[in-house]
Amino acid sequence: MTKKINKIILMLGLGSTLIGSTGCFKQLGDYGKMNSNPNATTSPITSALLTNALVSLNGGVWDEGGFRTVNGLYAQYFSETQYTDASRYARPTTNFDGFYAGPIYDLQNIINYNSDPATAAIAAANGSNKNQIAIARILKAYYFWTITDTWGDIPYSKALKGVGAIPYDGQDAIYKDLLKELKEAVAQFENSTIPFKGDILYGGNTAGWKKFANSLRLFIALRMSKADPTTGKTEFAAALADPAGVIDAASDNAKLTAPGGTYTNPFYDYYVVVQRKDYAVSKTIMDILSSNNDERINAFASSTVGFPYGLTRADAVTFANANVNYARILEPTRRKETTPTVLVASEQVKLARAEAAALGWTVEDMITLYNGGIQDSWTRWGVYDATKFAAYIAQPNILLGVNNIQKIALQKWLAYYPDGTQGFAEWRRNGVPALVPAPGLTSIPRRTPYGPNEPQLNPVNYAAAAAKYTDASGPDSQYGKVWWDK
Repeated sequence: MTKKINKIILMLGLGSTLIGSTGCFKQLGDYGKMNSNPNATTSPITSALLTNALVSLNGGVWDEGGFRTVNGLYAQYFSETQYTDASRYARPTTNFDGFYAGPIYDLQNIINYNSDPATAAIAAANGSNKNQIAIARILKAYYFWTITDTWGDIPYSKALKGVGAIPYDGQDAIYKDLLKELKEAVAQFENSTIPFKGDILYGGNTAGWKKFANSLRLFIALRMSKADPTTGKTEFAAALADPAGVIDAASDNAKLTAPGGTYTNPFYDYYVVVQRKDYAVSKTIMDILSSNNDERINAFASSTVGFPYGLTRADAVTFANANVNYARILEPTRRKETTPTVLVASEQVKLARAEAAALGWTVEDMITLYNGGIQDSWTRWGVYDATKFAAYIAQPNILLGVNNIQKIALQKWLAYYPDGTQGFAEWRRNGVPALVPAPGLTSIPRRTPYGPNEPQLNPVNYAAAAAKYTDASGPDSQYGKVWWDK
């Protein structure tokens, strides 16, 4: 079994970098040149490895039928329009090994090539060794954060070592190490005149990467608010105090702009290229927007007709046929071929800081950050109007003064749309908004169970991890809670 695991890991690592790729790679510095596998050459093409790892993030908020889409269903951002199994909580069968065999493997190779004296000089042609390592560490942390928040305990400290069956790390330990990695990565950057290649996120701007990393530190620390508030508060303050700063304006946002053609905005691809219509905007979020006169309703969806959440297939088909103008995800001009995919935005950071202030973690101005975060969100979605905005934030349901945590949490849930992974995580932590399970069901899932590969290829370690998520249905329940979900 151990030999089989190692063989599969090796094959995955060398045979596929982009999740779901066919073995060819596009170096997307200019989104055009075809390259052979950059992991299989004697001269490490670290710029291609970085670009490939970043391209995998273009679907970071959407992967039709994958865990990100399911998370968006659980967060009730989306509804299914005909095949409604996922929104009625059928057990997912999503594996996480594609991350390890793809982008995380690429990022680890960037670190290895830039650290090994035998290859460091060659790798330096693509940018400073230290800066390449720092960026790879930041992206690895981002990927692992996404994976652990979705599944819980995962292979981490021994992952990519290639020796034997890989044990799972507890999420509490993973969180602390992610914070360490991000802090060290920010400190690792150096001033360099070597042109940086392959960076389609910040174009080699190390100041942007530092702000991105520090913003992730804020998010990760705040997500610990109920599981380990002491550490969370300390780490939040440290990230906020870092002289490199955090994402504070739209110009700082971490976003990937698709060039069009082969690489497009994921929602454009879904609705225009593939021409599917299995998913709509949930009536849940549309009702919240409508009831509060929130102008984002005109950007979040193609119409204001939200699709009822969690219907049976028969009822969903009936509704779709009777309401052909039901809301598709994003207003069409917000999902053009080259519309950027936003990973972290200034409004999300400001609202996180507002919550930290409400918790007493900082002495920052909670109201200024809260209002500024909402304004940034309206502005990013192209709906800001000073008069309408002033009326919006003056409403009792929006105005801070009472139930501040709940109001901030609602705005965070809205600010993450359409990123279902983050929206679902925020709902699990704060319980806002008060989501109702699908009709006829009693509970909303709290995590994604491990995929079918794990019990077959890593049975002993899988069993130990799965036991942590046991309920009446048995181990590895989708209703089991991850460490920070209290």
